[in-house]
Amino acid sequence: LFPLAKALAQAGNELTTIIGGRSEKYVILFDELAAFSKETIATTEDGSMGEKGFVTGPLKRILDDPAAKPQAVYAVGPVPMMRAVSDMTRPYGVKTIVSLNPIMIDGTGMCGGCRVTVGGETKFVCVDGPEFDGHLVDFDNMMKRLRAYKPREDADHEKYHCRLEAAAARLEAAAATHAK
Repeated sequence: LFPLAKALAQAGNELTTIIGGRSEKYVILFDELAAFSKETIATTEDGSMGEKGFVTGPLKRILDDPAAKPQAVYAVGPVPMMRAVSDMTRPYGVKTIVSLNPIMIDGTGMCGGCRVTVGGETKFVCVDGPEFDGHLVDFDNMMKRLRAYKPREDADHEKYHCRLEAAAARLEAAAATHAK
């Protein structure tokens, strides 16, 4: 999102940036995006930064305001969020570009791992994307394909999880004990 937003701003576009995360620690590049955005809105699921909720809350307010209606919306992030944004902008007729991020293996389109359906046509994210018209993406199919790898990802995560996570948890527990 950052290079795209920066380029749009440098081309003379006025940007409103809505950035979200589960909590404040997952909201990245807020200050950097704010540097060239007219307005920057943060949302977090737990309310630890900005508005409590999802990016679709402020987006809906913007879409409902005729004076603020955007010419285009660019959504980058988790598939369910990009789908929700695309579903929300469709009735308003606002062009919506999503940046898809399925598993890519060879980067040539030959393996088919990143295959998606866009406008009824098969596309390969690694060579045809990653940006597509969000109103044409078959999100049901994409999510189904992404779930195909879930059992393997879960097993590998359990087997090869990062040891830093446990070390960080021990440090946080020790810090909490010393703070008492």
